[in-house]
Amino acid sequence: MIEKETPTAYPIHPLLSGRWSPRAFDEKPVKEEEIRTILEAGRWAPSSNNLQPWRIIYGVKGSETYDRIMGCLVEFNQSWVKNAPVLMLGCYKKTNPKGQENFHALHDLGLFMANASLQAHDMGIGTHQMAGINFEKAKKEFGFPEEYHVATAVAMGYYGGDPEGQLSKELHAQELKKRERNPQSEFVFNGDFKK
Repeated sequence: MIEKETPTAYPIHPLLSGRWSPRAFDEKPVKEEEIRTILEAGRWAPSSNNLQPWRIIYGVKGSETYDRIMGCLVEFNQSWVKNAPVLMLGCYKKTNPKGQENFHALHDLGLFMANASLQAHDMGIGTHQMAGINFEKAKKEFGFPEEYHVATAVAMGYYGGDPEGQLSKELHAQELKKRERNPQSEFVFNGDFKK
């Protein structure tokens, strides 16, 4: 199993430093109870005014729902995601109960997925979020009303896949690539914003 080093500038919790987004997954199925445990962690994420605007659709490999989610992904993602035992869509309601725009809904969905991803990682399950999805097709395919937006797709499965056997040469190299992030000096300001 690939274990990636996370070169943090300051010590952080091992759940955070150990989590990464695989494209190669072990063939071991993810059980329904495990999926529900991961979703339960997401359920308890912080939410502006406790509106909980997230909506999740998931399918297990071999199911019609899995195939329908797969059909909404862009071709590049379809090329590797077929290895994932579970596919999900992350959606959010764009409006609050008064019908006004909920500016925080996407943020709240992000918090949901952060909780879910960390819970999954703690269970030995990797998650890989994807922007490469035909949002309008997914919205229509799953019958979402106009006030909802399909924001992301997620591939999920146990760490320990075979990158060489499951991925193209380019993606194999990407899977083994060292983790990196921008330094805090580029995005943290104690005072005014600086370009």
